[in-house]
Amino acid sequence: MSDVTNSKVTNIAAFLPGMAERQPYTLAIVYPDGRDPKGKVRYTHYTFRQLNEESDIIARGLAACGIGQGVRTALMVRPSLEFFALTFAIFKAGAVPVMIDPGIGLKSLKACLAKAAPEAFIGIPAAHAARSVLGWGKETVKTLVTAPPPGGKARRLFWGGLTLDDVKDAGRSAEGEKYPALAPTQADDVAAVLFTSGSTGPPKGAVYRHGHFVAQVDAIRDAYGIEPGEVDLPTFPLFALFDPALGMTTIVPDMDPTKPAAVDPRKVFEAIDDFGVTNMFGSPALLNTVGRYGAEHGVKLPTLKRVISAGAPVPAVVMERFLTMLDDGARIHTPYGATESLPVASIHSGEVLSETSALTDEGRGVCVGRPVGEIDVRVIQIRDDVIDTWDDALELPAGEIGEIVVSGPVATDQYIHEERLTALAKIYDRDESGDVVSHRHRMGDVGYFDNDGRLWFCGRKAHRVETANGTLYSVPCEAVFNVHPSVFRTALVGVGAAGSKRPVLCVELEKGAGVDQNRVVAELRELGRKYDHTRSIEDFLFHSSFPVDIRHNAKIGREKLTVWATGKLS
Repeated sequence: MSDVTNSKVTNIAAFLPGMAERQPYTLAIVYPDGRDPKGKVRYTHYTFRQLNEESDIIARGLAACGIGQGVRTALMVRPSLEFFALTFAIFKAGAVPVMIDPGIGLKSLKACLAKAAPEAFIGIPAAHAARSVLGWGKETVKTLVTAPPPGGKARRLFWGGLTLDDVKDAGRSAEGEKYPALAPTQADDVAAVLFTSGSTGPPKGAVYRHGHFVAQVDAIRDAYGIEPGEVDLPTFPLFALFDPALGMTTIVPDMDPTKPAAVDPRKVFEAIDDFGVTNMFGSPALLNTVGRYGAEHGVKLPTLKRVISAGAPVPAVVMERFLTMLDDGARIHTPYGATESLPVASIHSGEVLSETSALTDEGRGVCVGRPVGEIDVRVIQIRDDVIDTWDDALELPAGEIGEIVVSGPVATDQYIHEERLTALAKIYDRDESGDVVSHRHRMGDVGYFDNDGRLWFCGRKAHRVETANGTLYSVPCEAVFNVHPSVFRTALVGVGAAGSKRPVLCVELEKGAGVDQNRVVAELRELGRKYDHTRSIEDFLFHSSFPVDIRHNAKIGREKLTVWATGKLS
C-alpha cells in the first residue's frame, strides 16, 4: 500500500510513479492495432514509464483546463491506449470519472448522466455528436474534450471545446506547483462514479472513494497472490485499471468487450501465446465459449496459472472444460461481490469440483467461499423496507437463508443523487448518541452460511418467488434442473398475484440439441420431484435464448422472462 497512500495523499493512481521507477521499461499496456497482411495481430504499447509520463502531462493539462480536483467528468472513450492514459490522468488530477456502460441504451445513458450531473465530458467524436443531439448533461456540462477513437483522430466538429492534443499542450506548459501531476486527494475523497449494469433495475451510480480503490487493490492482491511481473489478459476493460497497481502487464485482447459470449476463442489464445499470459479475467459466458472451443480442439495454455471469473456463478461443467487447457496447478477463482462492494468472498475450482458442486446440483445454492480480507459478512432476515440502524437481532443463524449484508473498506457508502435507493441499500452502525460510525451494504442477494463458515448464494432477493406454499429461491431451484444433459440453463420466474405466484421454469436448451420437448418436460418434472423445494414446479416453458446483462452476458434477465412467461401462460 505504500505506493498508493501516504500521510499526504491517497490516490488510486499514486502507485504509478513507483512502478515507473521500479520497472520503467516493463510493458504496462499492450493494445491490438490491426493485423498484418498475413493476419497476424499488430500491437502498440505503453511501458510503465511511458504510461506514467503521458498521464502526468494529461493530468496537468486537465487541471489547467478546469478539470481538476472534484470535477465530475463523464468519460466515453473506447478501450485504447488513450483510454488508459486518460483514466489514470483523471485520477491523478483528482477529478471524478463517471463510468457508464454504453450498451445500456440511449435512454438509460441520458438518465445516468442526469443523475451524475457531470461538469466535464471527455469522449470520442461519436459520443460528442450523440451528446449534442440528445442533450446529455446539457444542464451541467461546461467543459468538453474530444478524444480520438482507436486508430482515428480527435475531430472536433460543431460541439466545440478542446481536443486531447489541446489538453496535452496545456499540460506541457503548465506550472508544476500550480498544477501538480498528483492532486492531494485523501481516502474519503470521491474518486469515481461507477454505474451498475442495470440487470436488475435502473442503473445506479455507486460512489467510489480513493480509499475504496486502494482497499480493492490490497484485497485482490492478497486473495490471489498476484505478484509484480505477471501478465494479465482482462477481457473486461475496467478490470485492467487494477493491473498497474499490482505491477502486472495488461494485454488487451482483440475482441468486442461488450459481447464476451461471442468472443473468437482463437484471438484469446493468440494473446495468451504472444505474451505468456499468467492471469486472465473473464465472465462465465466467455469462459464457456472459450472452454468449449479449447476442449474440442485440444488447446493447451501452459503459462496461464490463474483465471478469475465474476458477474455470475460459473457452472462446474464450464470450470471442468476450461481446466482441460491448463496445467495441474492452475485454478479458476470465482470472487463474489457487486459494483458496490468487490470482492466480498472467493472460492476456487479445486474446492468447487471436489465438494460444493455436488451440493449445488442438489439445490443447496452456489458456494461462493469465505469472506476475503477485512470484509465482514452477515445474513439477516429478508425485508424489502428500509433498515436504518443495525441491530444484532437482525442476524440469522447458519443454515437459514436471508439477505447478505457486508461491511468493510471495499463497501461503498452511497449512490449518487439517489437518497431513497441509498437508504434501502445501507444499514448504519450508530453510537450511543445516534451518530453514524460505520455502514453496511445490503447486497440485494439471498444466501446463507454453512457450518464451515462458507457463504452460499441463492439468487437475487428480487427474484424470489412467493407462492401460496412458501418461498422459492432462484438458484437452488434452477440448479436441480440444470443437470439435465439437454439443458443449457434455466430461470425460475413467478407469474400471478403477489404472495401467491405460480412458479414457472423457463428452459434454454443446449444449442443444436434436437430433442423431443415433451420428453424433456417429463424428465424435468421427474428431477423436480426429488426435492421438496422443487416439487411444486409444474410449468416449463422453452425459450430460444435468454436475455442477459450487457456487461458480462451471464446474468439472466429474469424480469424480461417474467413478462414473456406471463404472456405465454395467459
